[in-house]
Amino acid sequence: MRHILRRASSASLILALSCAAAAAQDAPKTDGKTVGKTDALRICADPSNLPFSSDDPARPGLNVEIGRLVADALHRPVSYVWYRTDFGKRAVRVTMLSNQCDMTIGLPQDSDFMGPRVIFSQPLYRSGYVVVLPQGKKFAAVDDLKGDKVAVQFSTGPQGIVAARADMEGVTVLSPEEGMARLADGKADAAFLWGPSAGYLNQTVYSGRFQLFPVDGQGLSWPTSIGFAKQNTALRDQVDAVLPGLKEPVAALLQKYGAPPAQAIRVNARESATRVAAADASGFAAAARMNQPPAAAQIAQAAQPAPGAAAAAAPAAPDEKVIAEGKEIFNGTCSHCHGPDAVQSEKKIDLRRLTIRYDADMRNVFWKTVHEGRPSKGMPSWKDVFTDDQFEKIFAFLQTVQSKE
Repeated sequence: MRHILRRASSASLILALSCAAAAAQDAPKTDGKTVGKTDALRICADPSNLPFSSDDPARPGLNVEIGRLVADALHRPVSYVWYRTDFGKRAVRVTMLSNQCDMTIGLPQDSDFMGPRVIFSQPLYRSGYVVVLPQGKKFAAVDDLKGDKVAVQFSTGPQGIVAARADMEGVTVLSPEEGMARLADGKADAAFLWGPSAGYLNQTVYSGRFQLFPVDGQGLSWPTSIGFAKQNTALRDQVDAVLPGLKEPVAALLQKYGAPPAQAIRVNARESATRVAAADASGFAAAARMNQPPAAAQIAQAAQPAPGAAAAAAPAAPDEKVIAEGKEIFNGTCSHCHGPDAVQSEKKIDLRRLTIRYDADMRNVFWKTVHEGRPSKGMPSWKDVFTDDQFEKIFAFLQTVQSKE
């Protein structure tokens, strides 16, 4: 799934402030053709997130077609609840966890994903990052990229791996589309991209021009499953019972949508300079939903606040409850790019350095950035997503983690 859960995740992986938060949008929309059938299996999906899902009947996407297989095996009609998944876990909260649908296909099978609120089926397939090379070029280890210009997606594990190497040059891109284009135009010798999207692009846009080498390692690949609200154990067990019989048709769908080969090359964990959360694999994380540019905010490059910006005088010192709530919001949405608890090694997006960069103007820069965004840097506006009260809580938390050096 913009990682699998498209994702990454996996959003997109990810996502300045890069809160991989909820998108400004209407309430979830259901497929009117089947709504009203109380026995319909309701599946949440993104209407524009190929290769994983689409509301276009001519090209529905991998997970939509898997949903139909599951529904058929359970002898139930199916309906789809369409909701964009650009902005992280909120998509799960306002759909599946709000009983808008029964299940979500393409979530990372990880107990850390939304804690005990979400339970998982047996794995459907495995997703992760791939090294993309011209035909005929060999790859068996990261060392094979020595001397190369390597296109890497912003704020992903591959970017950390390449950045840690002095013997190769990283070419930062915001999406698999951009990375594949750099490779096709000769502006990169190799690309290290979100695998499902790279495979789909290679098949549909580049007619199999490139070869893909899946990699395995910490934060680089993960099993993908069907997610359910924790109370839906009976449905989860029913789905698990039919999944073994769907292995061959699922494998055919993976091939149909250009999925990379299953055999992965192990990348030594010490080479992974940054860890990408498993949620990046899914379409519910901004950078995980990798068929679109990740919301990779760079608050350090934010413009000076405009006159009259809504950055009023700072409120009184917040209490511990406000700080805790701000930390929870931050870790639930913003940590994709800026790291859990705002711990981030890359200075450009290290939000612990705001006072160093902006001093007394820190609040104005923060306020302008989260309200207006920095689209050219991959940072959308969040003013239609979060309330000003939520912004205040995030800011209160950030004040507590500022570095002095």
